[in-house]
Amino acid sequence: MKPQVIIIGRPNVGKSTLFNRLVGKKLALVDDQPGVTRDRRMGNAEVAGMAFTVVDTAGWEDEDADTLPGRMRAQTEVSLEGADAALFVIDARAGITPLDEEIARWLREQDIPVVLVANKAEGRAGEAGVYESYSLGLGEPVALSAEHGEGVADLFGALWPIIGEKADAAEAEAEFAASEDEDAPLGPLKLAIVGRPNAGKSTLINRLLGQERLLTGPEAGITRDSIAVDWQWTDPKSGETRDVRLIDTAGMRKKRNVTEKLEKLSVADARRAVDFAEVVVLLLDATQGLEHQDLKIADMVLQEGRALMVAINKWDVAGQTGHEDASKLFNGIRGALDDGLAQVRGLPLFAVSAKTGKGLDEMLRAAFEIRDSWSKRVPTAALNRWFDDALEANPPPAPGGRRIKLRYITQAGTRPPRFVIFGTRLESLPTSYERYLVNSIRAKLGFDAVPVRLLLRSPKNPYNANKGGGGNFSG
Repeated sequence: MKPQVIIIGRPNVGKSTLFNRLVGKKLALVDDQPGVTRDRRMGNAEVAGMAFTVVDTAGWEDEDADTLPGRMRAQTEVSLEGADAALFVIDARAGITPLDEEIARWLREQDIPVVLVANKAEGRAGEAGVYESYSLGLGEPVALSAEHGEGVADLFGALWPIIGEKADAAEAEAEFAASEDEDAPLGPLKLAIVGRPNAGKSTLINRLLGQERLLTGPEAGITRDSIAVDWQWTDPKSGETRDVRLIDTAGMRKKRNVTEKLEKLSVADARRAVDFAEVVVLLLDATQGLEHQDLKIADMVLQEGRALMVAINKWDVAGQTGHEDASKLFNGIRGALDDGLAQVRGLPLFAVSAKTGKGLDEMLRAAFEIRDSWSKRVPTAALNRWFDDALEANPPPAPGGRRIKLRYITQAGTRPPRFVIFGTRLESLPTSYERYLVNSIRAKLGFDAVPVRLLLRSPKNPYNANKGGGGNFSG
């Protein structure tokens, strides 16, 4: 395990900017307004060859525990458990505030090494704040500018005595593991949870983890950053333990309702999380049913080529209306999905409850199965047999009396599965026939509701640049 370093401080001192600087990417959302970060976010950091895990946290605020800022503070306090060091960030230009002093008192009581970081120290404007920070009783401050990258070498000098030995040991262990496991199977299941605001995405992940890892509450739009959490799931049926990377995302509202810059950034971050995932669970609210926005989110996931599942959350509430009404709701959503997403009929659909845990193990078991389909390569012989049978059962049309010839097929890739058909006059092949081929691939070759890409390629005619052609079909 790499050493873990927690970034702590009051709102708007530049914690997320420092986080992004250490990981070398703009992973955490950054904005001028305070309180942007709400959940803990982890990233792989490296400073002068020293690798560690860095954790961005919500701004520390002095609020009642039942309020949203109070719950954010509780998340920050919990983040120290298991950490190897803490970076306490202050704003050198603003100087020391009473809230900084309160955080410093709390940190001095904890059993963890603390490195005091005076951020925004570039130029003369931050000098006074750097000298003033000695009064916090946390030793010599590291003066840096997270935005401009100044002072990172000094940060390495402060962290090395604390985590350097553990970082070296972790690196050596990782190199040994890589050399010993050349035929490793698929890595952790990358499972993203998406949906409209307040569908219960963070609550569901907390239920799976068995702890209040993500911030939740009645307020809509609490989650802003896409948060990835590594976890191990033990299948109660087989007893097998498997690795999962759970990805929580911000709620996606209708585009016309997203007007604030921060929400636009959050939705863009959620889209990037979908692109990173292997399997995506679209979470619905049983009390609201399936809406047009849900279908738009589902279509976006399929366009990205991810394997998609749908889960109806809050089933404990829906079940209170009676078995007949609950069954009617489930079947109604099933029918609406098949009608609205005709290109992938039969998407896996589950009734779950983040509150009670109902259906979650079945959902996870199916997620691993659909990833296997999404990653599957069909043997050449089986693919050719299917191709011959499909053409014999339904030959391509002959528009204008001229035959369209489909000569052979090959699988070009996986994740998602991609197939290429070669032939002549493919520019005249109707979309309905392409859909027939994709549906047959899915049904006969075991791809079920996995998105399938079909590309059409004609041989090039060197004497006529306008001949040949072909196209792409997704389903």
